[in-house]
Amino acid sequence: MVALLQTGGQLLVCSTAGYALARIPYRYAGVVFGTVLATLMIPAAVTFVPTFVMVSSLGWVSSLRGLIIPGLFSGFTAFLFRQYFLTFPRELEDAARVDGLGYWGTYWRVVVPNTLPFFAAIGVITFIGSWNAFLWPLVIAQDSASWTVQIVLSTYVTAQTIDLPELFMAAAVSVLPLLLVFLFLQRYIVRGAVESGIKG
Repeated sequence: MVALLQTGGQLLVCSTAGYALARIPYRYAGVVFGTVLATLMIPAAVTFVPTFVMVSSLGWVSSLRGLIIPGLFSGFTAFLFRQYFLTFPRELEDAARVDGLGYWGTYWRVVVPNTLPFFAAIGVITFIGSWNAFLWPLVIAQDSASWTVQIVLSTYVTAQTIDLPELFMAAAVSVLPLLLVFLFLQRYIVRGAVESGIKG
């Protein structure tokens, strides 16, 4: 649930941010884009404690909101969407505006349906990252009911005992969702990589 909600939320937030940076002209567009790029140069360790303090002050410890909301925006993902939308044919958007659509309508009815392979490629990467996240869920999920799969796997190895058979079985089961997502979206990932100009 955490991985799915965080992936869907990040795709929505970052794709709309990327589209706005690529297509909506306004006075401080360059400043905003520079600020987004600047976040990429800030190590995660620097923002970890302030983020925890803020989440804790909101009462989101051991809750889905605390696990999901801090990861809804990624400067790198927004940057990737912006660069991809810059290559999107403007003729299609101009035709949509002639039909009376604004920026949101053009984004939702024209841009998104024609860029689904790229969305799938970014979605798989985001889903895998969210699924494998360990440090943030370890700190926030203080109640065992809100533990993610990686936290549960870590409980099989303690200072007193190491339960290898159960650890290996749990690890094998935990890989299945990632495998299914990859197999289901494999063709979209390849198509998205080709259309985005990524060379292997």
